Amino acid sequence: MALVETSESLRADRRFVKTAMSAPMLEASHEHDLARRWREDQDDKALHELITAYMRLVVSMAGRFRNYGLPMSDLVQEGNVGLMQAAARFEPEREVRFSTYASWWIRSSIQDYILRNWSIVRTGTTAAQKSLFFNLRRLRAVLNDVGGQGLSPESRAFIAKELAVDEREVDAMASRLSTGDRSLNAPLVEAGEGEWQDFLKDEAELPETVVMNKRDDATRSNLLQEALNTLTPREMNIVRQRRLIEDPETLETLGKALGISKERVRQIEHHAMKKLKIALEQKVGDPWAAGLIG
Repeated sequence: MALVETSESLRADRRFVKTAMSAPMLEASHEHDLARRWREDQDDKALHELITAYMRLVVSMAGRFRNYGLPMSDLVQEGNVGLMQAAARFEPEREVRFSTYASWWIRSSIQDYILRNWSIVRTGTTAAQKSLFFNLRRLRAVLNDVGGQGLSPESRAFIAKELAVDEREVDAMASRLSTGDRSLNAPLVEAGEGEWQDFLKDEAELPETVVMNKRDDATRSNLLQEALNTLTPREMNIVRQRRLIEDPETLETLGKALGISKERVRQIEHHAMKKLKIALEQKVGDPWAAGLIG
């Protein structure tokens, strides 16, 4: 069944390429008219004719990136996305051919797709890193430095200067391009039972630690609530606004809201904290050490 589907897919790809390459070329004036009709009148027929005429550009551009190990059909699909973006943004009054403008969008869309899918290891998304990713092999070929060994110091320096990046970035990218991703389920040895993932450290807390922390948090919360209940409503309000919220209110703000001076708010807060400490000391001994108030 898989072979039949693969065969059907290949035939469909060939039909698409044949159709794209047989579409008639557009004269500059007609291309301008189609772009204007789509931009000003949202004429779907004009958009279809414009896009169809430049499908050949997508196929040609996708072919340049076929050596990155991704399906040609996926590259073409991403190129079509770029072509549609170009059609949406093209300004015919600038008197630039649509093919010139669309080439940038098609290439960018395909390159972004390759960077997202070429490896599970992130390759970087800055302009310099993209340039390094897509030009490193070409420059190594120019330098005749394409063996399995690491880059020579001379090659590394030349590439870094040519692409305006740090030499360490050149080394890191060369390493990524020369080694594939390793499955975490791969065996440690050929006939062994262990897998690479067996040696990954689990950073999560142990279940018993999680349970104990939750229980301690609940106990502290209950003790603090009992202590707060010993305060008057105004004292509790001031303590909550000054000590128990993420962005505490200022003394001045609270004073204006309560109709008292900020010095009086400070005095009430100080008195309330002493009451809380006494109430908690009766239950846990040292509330400061227990982390209940601070």
